[in-house]
Amino acid sequence: MRAGRCSLTVLLSSSAILIASQALAQSDSAAGATVLQTITVTESGDKSIGPDATIVGKSSRTSSKTDTPLLDAPASVSVVTQREMDIRGVKTLDEAVAYTPGVSSDIYGSDNRYDYFQIRGFYSSGRTFRDGLPMRVNVFTGSRLEPYGVQRVEVLKGANSTLFGLSEPGGIVNVVTKRPQDVKFGEVYTTVGEDHVETGIDFGGPIDADGVWTYRLTAKGQDGSYGYDFLDDDRIYIAPALTFAPSDDTDFTLLTNYMRRDGSTAQSIPATLRGLIDSETYLGEPGFDAMDTEEWNIGYEFRHNFGNGLEFRQNMRYTDLSLIYKQVFLGGDTATDPRSAYGVDSNVQRFDIDNQLQYDASFGAVDSKTLFGVSYAHDDASQVAQYGIGVVAPIDPFNPVYTGVDLSGVPQSFSRGSQAAKSVYLQEELTLNKQWIITAGTRYDFVNNNDKLSNTHTVDEAVTSRLGLTYKATDELSLYASYQESFQPLSVDRSTLLGQPKPQEGTQYEIGAKYQPAGMDALFTVAVFDLTQTNLVQSITGTPFQNQVGEVNVRGLELEAKVALTNQLNLIAAYTYLDAEIKVDANAAIVGNRPEQVPTHMASVWADYTVPGNDAFGDLTLGMGARLVAGIEANNLNTETLPSRTVFDFAAKYMVTDNVALSLNVENLFDKEYLTAVNSGAFYGNRRAYRASLRYTW
Repeated sequence: MRAGRCSLTVLLSSSAILIASQALAQSDSAAGATVLQTITVTESGDKSIGPDATIVGKSSRTSSKTDTPLLDAPASVSVVTQREMDIRGVKTLDEAVAYTPGVSSDIYGSDNRYDYFQIRGFYSSGRTFRDGLPMRVNVFTGSRLEPYGVQRVEVLKGANSTLFGLSEPGGIVNVVTKRPQDVKFGEVYTTVGEDHVETGIDFGGPIDADGVWTYRLTAKGQDGSYGYDFLDDDRIYIAPALTFAPSDDTDFTLLTNYMRRDGSTAQSIPATLRGLIDSETYLGEPGFDAMDTEEWNIGYEFRHNFGNGLEFRQNMRYTDLSLIYKQVFLGGDTATDPRSAYGVDSNVQRFDIDNQLQYDASFGAVDSKTLFGVSYAHDDASQVAQYGIGVVAPIDPFNPVYTGVDLSGVPQSFSRGSQAAKSVYLQEELTLNKQWIITAGTRYDFVNNNDKLSNTHTVDEAVTSRLGLTYKATDELSLYASYQESFQPLSVDRSTLLGQPKPQEGTQYEIGAKYQPAGMDALFTVAVFDLTQTNLVQSITGTPFQNQVGEVNVRGLELEAKVALTNQLNLIAAYTYLDAEIKVDANAAIVGNRPEQVPTHMASVWADYTVPGNDAFGDLTLGMGARLVAGIEANNLNTETLPSRTVFDFAAKYMVTDNVALSLNVENLFDKEYLTAVNSGAFYGNRRAYRASLRYTW
């Protein structure tokens, strides 16, 4: 473990959950008495993006890019509110979605380079969205998200290119950035743990008396590790935000952030040495290995309501992201095998803008919601890489001695490319007799890929469609069915591909039900789906070439329950069953097999209960959760099934005063050692980690 760690002071503040009440009094002249009218309580803020008052999200923009109740959406959408993230002590995006059905998170365990997760059996790690705009990973150039900067996480399951363009068929994760609120609030915190110190602050509110201008500043600093020797997790995050809302019809929110993260590479041990050496044995080079990113974002959200049902919205973000990635790889399993080293220095600039025009109208028993959109996305990436095979001295896995790395004699390779996507989309939502909701959409994407070093250009284009039907059996129960498509172009470099390149395409059929009981803050959902992706790239054995003959099908069942039974008790439960099969492949031996890393069963449950305080003691909240994963094949040949695992988490919070709280969060409570992936290396999940926090709010 690292010694001599510096203490940082970083400030945490929770996005306040705002409740405003209004009471009007009028005089009854006949009785000469004052009669109080019924008090109306409403939660301030746009509930389609949060902040949410409880662990139960009830509406979302992600499901249709309009403010739609989850009960009405013909799709499976899971919402992780800030309230839930605070209770569970979430520190990574993987942790945020760990209790979400259909999502397999942290699939590579101790490989901490990116936020790794699958949705419905398909990788979605490189296509996370923030405020509805993509956060892509370009080859190696990508960064991990800071959960402290978001107020909710939304998971839209299934193929959804009609809404979001270039995306994987399993679904997307969209995070909503913390933004200014219309009341003054603030929070500061400090968290400590083993090899971990962090502090943060989050505060804001109105600037002027009328609340036309509001602001927010969120900041965090962290000096941490992943519990292994030499694996850092250091962060600096600063996010100022400003909103100008001169009227109820117009608002403009400026969203900016700076993120610097000194992270870690892929930590593993040789697969053949499992059980012979400690799974936490570090076999890289501490003076060389690094996964360091520096990221700047500036963007805005603009909205104007013209009246008569017509509203215009525009989202924009510009990103500048730099990466330094260096790692040493084992050449073999013994002390006599020389090691190899890989180094990348890269940069990407991104510009994304999404324009939406929405028109709402009613025609008797028919309500219409029409959405027309035009979007543009542009990435410009450059990379310098070095790959030195056998240039690093051997290391003894049983007694590691680190030697350092010298890549001065290793030649450099260069790449530079860009991708520009122009898109237009149209969606119609028709509600008939407030009971039947028909959702239909289509989108055209034109993607231009440019390899600037070879001066080659390729074009991908696609029309994707979506059709959904929701039946409101009652005000509490809805049934739905849908068909959706996805579209994902290949990378810019297609030099090893045989034949005419084709985009990877996905199709999904889904039926489901949602129940939101009256008088209870809860949402229960069930979904059954059939999802297929085609045109997968496959390597041709014995050659450096690839072709596109792959096809994978996943059928599944998802169950989810989120219940805030009282102000004291919360329950979260989820179950997923995935029947995954390789339908077509260049290697006939694996056709019919289960794709690697796709679980058969996933189940999770979380419960927390608050014991009310009294004059002598404050409120005490205790929470515990369990996560089960079973039926993972380590490879497409299905020669090894990974052991199933159940991991427990724990949380406790004590209110010292109304404004001061002490909390403890423990991940992997019983310190279970478990495998997450096996290829040439064996990757293990995170061992027990505890975090104790002191928090002051105002």
